[in-house]
Amino acid sequence: MTARSLLVRGMLVGVVGAALAFVFATIFGEPQIDRAIAFEDGHAMPGMAAPELVSRSVQSTWGLGIATVVYGAALGGIFGLAFAFAYGRLGRLAARGTALLVAATGFVAVYLVPYLKYPANPPAVGRSDTIGQRTALYFTMVLISAAAAVGAVLVARNLAQRVGGWYAVLAAVGGFLAVVLVAGQVLHPINEVPADFPATVLWRFRVASLGTQAVLWTTFGLLFGELTHRSLRRVRPLTPVG
Repeated sequence: MTARSLLVRGMLVGVVGAALAFVFATIFGEPQIDRAIAFEDGHAMPGMAAPELVSRSVQSTWGLGIATVVYGAALGGIFGLAFAFAYGRLGRLAARGTALLVAATGFVAVYLVPYLKYPANPPAVGRSDTIGQRTALYFTMVLISAAAAVGAVLVARNLAQRVGGWYAVLAAVGGFLAVVLVAGQVLHPINEVPADFPATVLWRFRVASLGTQAVLWTTFGLLFGELTHRSLRRVRPLTPVG
């Protein structure tokens, strides 16, 4: 098996994961968006409503579906390459275990940590003049967290032979937490939730956003790992990349 085949497999798994995430988001996330839009419309000044370039029905169906599939395929391809790099370098972990570990690490580093600093917000939360700043801060946190995760993996791998796997993992996790905690304190906080915005809607929206990502990354770990495990039983062992 080659890195290219894993890239393609990751993209295909990403499409499947995106479809499942789309169903989850439609059931649990879209109702909260509708409530947030109703709140926004109820607080808009008469005659000040912005023109609707894309209808809400398109946004919640075709628009959401296409965006989710494209995102899932792209992220799945990256996941496939990350698996190709990690396989054979994580001790005795087989394909399924490696896929689960890569998925768990990716979920925590790419989504969960940045989410804890800058959680997702529904419509009516956030000012239009700060979109650029909020986007830059969020992706800065993503980059720091992802780089810290890669560094933690390399530290654990290098220390394992000297201090043992258990202490190597503890040192790596401690280093990762130290980096992201410092970054979380240094980066500018953002709190633009209106005082009268319904707390239940905000909470349910954020839980739905977290659940949507959890569905996607779980599919990566389970389905990609299972497909790769079965493939490796029919061909020669995968040669690590690099």
